[in-house]
Amino acid sequence: MRRSAKDTDSSAKGITRRGLVLGGIQLAFAGVLAARMRYLGIEQASEFRLLAEENRINIHLLPPARGLIFDREGRPIAGNEPNYRVVIRREDARDLDQVMNRLQPLIGLDEDNMERIRRELRRAGPSVPVTIADRLSWEDLSKVAVNTPSLPGVTPDVGLSRHYPLDKDFAHVVGYVGPVSDYDLSRIEDQDPLLQIPKFQIGKSGAEAKLEAQLRGSAGTTRVEVNAGGRIMRELSREEGRPGDNIQLTVDAALQNYVQARLEGGLSAAAVVMDTETGDILAAGSAPTFDPNKFVRGISVADYAALTENPYRPLAGKAVQGLYPPGSTFKMVTALAALEEGIITPDDTVRCLGHVEVSGRRFHCWKRAGHGTMDLYGSLQQSCDVYYYDIAQRVGIEKISEMARRLGFGYKFDLPMSAVAEGLAPTKEWKLARRGEDWLIGDTLNASIGQGFVLASPLQLSVMTARLATGREIIPRLVKSINGVEQNIRGGESLNINENNLRQIRRAMYGVSNTRRGTAYRSRIVEDEYRMSGKTGTSQVSNRVVRNSEVPWVQRDHALFVGFAPFDDPKISVSVVVEHGGGGSAAAAPVARDIILQALYGGEPPLSAYPSSEQPRIEQIRRGLQVRDPEDFELGRTRA
Repeated sequence: MRRSAKDTDSSAKGITRRGLVLGGIQLAFAGVLAARMRYLGIEQASEFRLLAEENRINIHLLPPARGLIFDREGRPIAGNEPNYRVVIRREDARDLDQVMNRLQPLIGLDEDNMERIRRELRRAGPSVPVTIADRLSWEDLSKVAVNTPSLPGVTPDVGLSRHYPLDKDFAHVVGYVGPVSDYDLSRIEDQDPLLQIPKFQIGKSGAEAKLEAQLRGSAGTTRVEVNAGGRIMRELSREEGRPGDNIQLTVDAALQNYVQARLEGGLSAAAVVMDTETGDILAAGSAPTFDPNKFVRGISVADYAALTENPYRPLAGKAVQGLYPPGSTFKMVTALAALEEGIITPDDTVRCLGHVEVSGRRFHCWKRAGHGTMDLYGSLQQSCDVYYYDIAQRVGIEKISEMARRLGFGYKFDLPMSAVAEGLAPTKEWKLARRGEDWLIGDTLNASIGQGFVLASPLQLSVMTARLATGREIIPRLVKSINGVEQNIRGGESLNINENNLRQIRRAMYGVSNTRRGTAYRSRIVEDEYRMSGKTGTSQVSNRVVRNSEVPWVQRDHALFVGFAPFDDPKISVSVVVEHGGGGSAAAAPVARDIILQALYGGEPPLSAYPSSEQPRIEQIRRGLQVRDPEDFELGRTRA
């Protein structure tokens, strides 16, 4: 049936209207789409470009190389060595469990390590690298490298780890590093992002800890491009961090090695050697010692228990931490206080009958039969106690303690070593404040011979000796230079002590070591150029009347010796403390004499420097020492 012209015209008008409506809708949609594309492509371009970059580019921290530590001759005593390791970043790993399960058989991770890694990953930030394993062999590292396409977020890496080439020699001076712990984070004020990296090493003891800020350096950054699987494709840019400062200490590695070797052999002992001109600490030994490399690598439970349960306390740096009654080495302090106050002259005498009674109590001399008539020279030469009991009552504890402080007692020296002790030069006020008791005359008598409340470290004893030898305020120094810049030498001013009085003390100390009645005569130096002056000491640690050999080791007397040499032109001062060693003349003086000769000769001295009667024993001692050949210091080898 044919449509009429009217119907055809009406139908065409309807189609045209629908077309216009649809076309309008399409045009409006296209306009909205174009506007949105313009908004996203132009106005929001920078934001989306940043998002795309963050998906494509990762920024990683670059730990700096830790600063090196050298001895005074430039020999390395703390360095860095390459460390093959594998790290993982949580944000790149996606399915952590799957990645860890694939990695486990490649490097032999046990369940404890797997749990440790998961724990550290939960604690660390998404982009912070967590060390899965370190100190890997090249073969194990290669296995991981080959399989990285199936291990997203896992990166084989070569880092640096601390190494101590002279192992035990500097354990108490340099200390050691270890991974950052929660305790470390709680007490460190700075918010260095490096500290958030699991297993990042910081100083734990000794100079490593005290000089942490200088040794650590600052982090660098690297921008790397990664693919969709998280695999690093290329490095886009790198900004190197600042390596830690290189630090040179005042210690001499060869002398330190000898001191440690001489102190070992069943002794619990300490020794400090100082330069009397500059105050430089040339050696600070403490025995027994330990290998700090074990702490860096992760010490075993058995090894740590062996250290903590050892009665000789190998972890303690006795040279600066240990506090001991100084015994008769303190008598120079009492004598000098009396001389300075004009209470005695060098020629004044005291009659020693073996004891003195004060306030109904008998105070004995070490020589029960007595020394007879004693002047200043004889009292120090033979170490008569009664002489000092007598003059102490006249000079009083306040003047004695004042002189002790002038000579270095009761003062905490500012050194980058762990737990430097302050010691004690007691006064009446101190006893009342600390113990709530009045000072007694018996306290003064005990203090006059270095017993009672008086306490000193081997460091303080060496400082005292250096000040007596020079008459100057010698202050110990351990850091010689930082990045080649020499550090200031502090002190050196006059002690304002009468030089004539100091000469009398030095003359008597010379007699201790070089006259037949001197308590250290058997340990003298016979080489005229290097003759020493010194003083022996024996300090009681318990009240008893039986011999040392009849009581347990921990109840025996400490043995001490202090000395300087050469006597007429002092170059070094030395102190030696042998814990529970008995008499200072037998246990401490021979060790100090050997150390002095080693220091003055710059190596093994000739046997002619020793008394002929001592030479066979010295040869025997030398054969048993574990000392290093000079050319082996960098390699860390020892010889028998």
